[in-house]
Amino acid sequence: MIRLALPNKGRLAEGARELLERAGLEFDVRGERALQAVLGDDFLALFVNARDIPEFVADGAADLGITGRDLVAEADRSLAELLDLGFGRCRLVVAARDDSSIRSLDDLPPGARVATTFTRLAADFFVRERRSVTIVPVSGAAEIAPHLGVADVIVDLVSTGSTLKVNGLLEIARIMDSTALLVARPVLLEDEATQRRIAELTAALESVIRAHDQRYLMANVPRAALPAVKRIIPGISGPTIIDIMDGGTFVAAHAVVDRRNLYRVIAELKAVGAAGILVTPIERLMP
Repeated sequence: MIRLALPNKGRLAEGARELLERAGLEFDVRGERALQAVLGDDFLALFVNARDIPEFVADGAADLGITGRDLVAEADRSLAELLDLGFGRCRLVVAARDDSSIRSLDDLPPGARVATTFTRLAADFFVRERRSVTIVPVSGAAEIAPHLGVADVIVDLVSTGSTLKVNGLLEIARIMDSTALLVARPVLLEDEATQRRIAELTAALESVIRAHDQRYLMANVPRAALPAVKRIIPGISGPTIIDIMDGGTFVAAHAVVDRRNLYRVIAELKAVGAAGILVTPIERLMP
């Protein structure tokens, strides 16, 4: 079986499990604290710390892994990035106390102390910015470091920025954006049979991701209004038009629509005489 390393807790764990289940891979777990679970016929899930996943995959303890782009970059191991999974969106930033005089990188004093768990990414960033700093490694939450005088600024992950605000910190620079990635050991892709199974998994996950913001719309529309309907709901390669039994002047139009445009699409369809409009979620969408 192909071993897939998954985060054992937190938002990445929740997102990974939801995505895999939506792709049709059910977790067969033996107990609440199980360290592994069977996923269908081909995969064995290993539940580990998200930060360890790049190392485990690179070293061969796992074949595939789902973890944050930030953690993959921090580990700096040879990994094949197969798919951006879209969830776990956050950014790695530099932050200072909001009551300090530091408002940008230009305000950092020479040798400024930077507390972070992302020591490699932080060091590389300040080298690129030509700033002389001292990296202060921490093992836990870095937010307290500036308040204790341990550091002048921190480098840490934020999503909404509310955690920084609560801790009296202000973002002064962005290092990178991050989302969850599916990664693999490059050597694994050299085997044709294994590569095919991994490609099937990637395609299944990608179809779920592609369907996330899409909806399937069906409506009865006047046949005479078809030119306008094709403009309103172009779909992926044009709307599907179906004759209605004894429908006469009406036909059925089906199309995939971005959910963010639904309010406009429905209003425009109603304006050209559409009726019986139905919108449903899409579980998967293949190109």
